[in-house]
Amino acid sequence: MTDSENKPVPVPPPSRTSLPSTTTKKEYDFFGVIQDYLDEAAAAANLELFVRTILSQPKNEIIVNFPVRMDNGEVKLFKGYRVQHNNLLGPFKGGIRFHPDVSLDDVKALAAMMTWKSALMRLPFGGGKGGIKFDPHSVTPHELQKITRRFTHALGMNIGPDYDIPAPDVGTNGQTMAWMMDTYSNMIGSYQKQSVKGVVTGKPVASGGTLGRAKATAQGMVFCLIEWAKEHNFQLEGKTMTVQGFGNVGSHTAVILARLGVSTIAVGDHTGYLFNPEGFNAHKLQDYVQHHGSIAGYPGGKPISREEFFATKADIFAPSALENQIKEAEARQLQCTVIVEGANGPTNPAGEKILEERGITILPDVLANSGGVTVSYYEWVQNKRSESWTEEEVDEKLERAMERAYREVSDYARNKKVSLRIAAYAIALSRIEAVYKEREIFP
Repeated sequence: MTDSENKPVPVPPPSRTSLPSTTTKKEYDFFGVIQDYLDEAAAAANLELFVRTILSQPKNEIIVNFPVRMDNGEVKLFKGYRVQHNNLLGPFKGGIRFHPDVSLDDVKALAAMMTWKSALMRLPFGGGKGGIKFDPHSVTPHELQKITRRFTHALGMNIGPDYDIPAPDVGTNGQTMAWMMDTYSNMIGSYQKQSVKGVVTGKPVASGGTLGRAKATAQGMVFCLIEWAKEHNFQLEGKTMTVQGFGNVGSHTAVILARLGVSTIAVGDHTGYLFNPEGFNAHKLQDYVQHHGSIAGYPGGKPISREEFFATKADIFAPSALENQIKEAEARQLQCTVIVEGANGPTNPAGEKILEERGITILPDVLANSGGVTVSYYEWVQNKRSESWTEEEVDEKLERAMERAYREVSDYARNKKVSLRIAAYAIALSRIEAVYKEREIFP
């Protein structure tokens, strides 16, 4: 990436939304948790057994080991994953995660969630997820580019604009997608080079991305929260919020809600937690994190412990980091009215049960953070049509989509007397079931 004078400019660091987990991967079976939700929702929706059976495992599980020569001349071997859960409704769709804790089972869980999100939001997509097991902040920008390109090359024709479409996730960003797109375009025939921009979404706007994509997940969360607030006479102006994970999702959520009069009083990321009873300047903190990679050292807040963060009294909590952050202890400490899940799977089942008993509403991930895949769909459509929509057009379409999805989930939960999470799953499963019944099983 060069400026007009052909001088190198710094590559922006990937989103840093990760947090240290207090449990090891072996102690928490994320895929098992998603399977349990699937069982519960299947019962609520009276799902045909054969559909439940098909959806219980991904269609494809791809593992690649690929070498990269590092800047010091050493050759390192990296392990990458791409799980393709289901493509009944359309191409596999889902993010690429760069993180030291990436594992096959976690990617399987995340891929399944993408299937439910796409179905819930009525998108012509299936579900997929991928990642590389490494810390992207431990390598140079040059090494990061080589790792990304070698991974893309290793995946080969397992991705494609009409087959499997990656997007950013934890540890990746628009620059990552630009590298992936460029690598893929150079792997196919020259006559196709300009027609494959849709192989990834979440690209920089100049490289075929869409306006509004960077904030899409957060914008969708806010639209979902607004609908819940309308339904429960909850006035957003003057309310307070805490945010765990201040990368792309968490920071944009704070910025957007600040415009609606919501003050962020506590934030946290992998480096620790900060508190400011007067409220942080969300824009300034977002800029600081983009330049420094974390909230560490930000002068506008007082350092507090993880326990103090979860015990901070606020109206809204937006967990926007990794899965399994709200366990039993955290669920008892939280003093809020509503949780809007920006991360995937931030609340574990034991914690969720306690929150339900305490009357704290959870706007579940599969609904609340589905703005990201929805706007990815808008980007994909623009690439296919060679169009460029305004940010206002994108936001208007997203607002209507989130309003409709929230209303459907809320009505289902009330009528069936299930949680919003199970309602969202059940609606998604019913839509997939309808297609399986119509198309039946080949051969």
